Amino acid sequence: MANAQVQAKRPLSPHLQIYKPIPTMVMSILHRITGAALYFGTLLVAWWLTAAASGPQYFDWVSGFFGSWFGRLVLFGYTFVLIHHALGGLRHLIWDTGRLMDKRSATAMAWATLAGSITLTLIIWIVGYAVR
Repeated sequence: MANAQVQAKRPLSPHLQIYKPIPTMVMSILHRITGAALYFGTLLVAWWLTAAASGPQYFDWVSGFFGSWFGRLVLFGYTFVLIHHALGGLRHLIWDTGRLMDKRSATAMAWATLAGSITLTLIIWIVGYAVR
């Protein structure tokens, strides 16, 4: 029988410790994370709607929570997640048409997704406070 102690010298499988994070990879991972986070944000919307249907006392309590500094921080995060996921979806929709797939354009779109989501989130909150 052959020597069982001999191990094959095979290359390592690619994993995250080998790859250098690039903008398109990071935005792809963030797109998945924001998609999962939207499930929790949707639960918050459902909670708010349930409170509105339950009566004024419970609705006032839930509105008080969302009006606190922690509630506003959660809503700010939900706004960012929603915008970022939507812009990432538009980026993927453009790629589905076969456009902007070269390395330079894909990297530029990744940075634009991040910049656009931050900018739009801030604009939404500034306008929201202005009309309040």
